[in-house]
Amino acid sequence: MEFVWTSTVITIIAFVLLYLLLNKYAFGPLFNIMEQRKRLVVGELEQAEANRKESAALLEEQRKAIEQARKEAQEIVENSRKISTKSAEELVEAAKNEAARLKEAAQQDIVSEKNQAIAELRKQVGEMSVKIASKIIEKEVDASAQEALVDKYLKEVGSR
Repeated sequence: MEFVWTSTVITIIAFVLLYLLLNKYAFGPLFNIMEQRKRLVVGELEQAEANRKESAALLEEQRKAIEQARKEAQEIVENSRKISTKSAEELVEAAKNEAARLKEAAQQDIVSEKNQAIAELRKQVGEMSVKIASKIIEKEVDASAQEALVDKYLKEVGSR
């Protein structure tokens, strides 16, 4: 077989022409579409990464907000405990003070009633002794003098 230059040159020219035509009408638009698709995919990847970072930031922000809310709730509970404990202590102290006041008032009433009863008893004893003495002597004795005598006697007996 012999090498034919003319068919090789025609083949090369046809190949170059075909390549130029394909490059202008097929490869150019195909490469443009591929480049657009590449830019679209890269853009979507960048957008996805940005969304992921934003989501991570929002998640961290929500975690911090939840932690802050927990701390605030704990503080509210603790303050409520302190206030209720303080209120209970104040109520107990007020009740103790009221009980002490009532006890002192009752003691003063008892002393007053006792003194009143002693005075009434002295008066009755004086009157009775005047009546007894009057019956014994069968004459009327001066009531105020007799009462003074009885008071003196009762004071002597009371001091013993």
